[in-house]
Amino acid sequence: MDASVSNAMTVDVEDYFQVSAFEPYIAKDRWDSLPHRVERNTQQILDIFAEQKIVATFFVLGWVAERYPDLIRRIVGEGHELASHGWEHIRATEQTPEQFREDIHKTKLCLEDLCGVAVKGYRAASYSIMRDNWWALEVLEEEGYLYSSSVYPVKHDLYGVPDASRFAFHPNREGGLLEIPVSTLPLFGRNFPCGGGGFFRLYPYFLSRWMIQQINQKEKAPCVFYFHPWEIDPDQPRQPGLNVKTKFRHYLNLHRMGARLQKLIEDFRWQRMDNLFLNQS
Repeated sequence: MDASVSNAMTVDVEDYFQVSAFEPYIAKDRWDSLPHRVERNTQQILDIFAEQKIVATFFVLGWVAERYPDLIRRIVGEGHELASHGWEHIRATEQTPEQFREDIHKTKLCLEDLCGVAVKGYRAASYSIMRDNWWALEVLEEEGYLYSSSVYPVKHDLYGVPDASRFAFHPNREGGLLEIPVSTLPLFGRNFPCGGGGFFRLYPYFLSRWMIQQINQKEKAPCVFYFHPWEIDPDQPRQPGLNVKTKFRHYLNLHRMGARLQKLIEDFRWQRMDNLFLNQS
């Protein structure tokens, strides 16, 4: 571990049935009738963070905040950063500029009204800000957001801007909105994800640790890591009829995630996004 570098721990607060890959299988009008597990899973994450004495950034869906206000108050009350993940996990690529503006405005107001703190950060559902909707970064700045973590500099079948900067940059103007990509490591001529999600469950832990160490030690830069509450929940309800790719990506190594997360927290230093990046930009 490089004790001189702190990394950004982030949690995308959404339930198992709200992931983009489940859109063809679970209609939004069914969400309220399904078993909800986001509250218990996020409470468990907060317990882990409290025990390990780390603070993180929670990108929360407005849909979740509206139904579980006490959970959101606990997040803020324990020193974590509250940030926006949009209202109900609609990918930005599926929204017009007007719909996107309404979505991020509504979510920001809801979160701020619940806890009385400024919401400075935003992460698009499924990293869905890409070249074709780069305008979304301008709208975020106009709506008062100070940073985004929505551009993933990888080549992927569902998202990604492979030629985007791997490190924090100002997409609109110097001193304006800061875009903070999830971490990648260049290997063999391409960027490999090392900032969490399904790749953290796919790779053996020693490989993830090595990749983060390369960023910390060789590039002297922080890693931006993310995961979801449903990823620590191997007992979540299984969905029928999923195609092979979706089933593999969603359920892979859920039973190993809790132990890997504990190792990750112990092996590196962690901080909130705003404390780590906004004070230096």
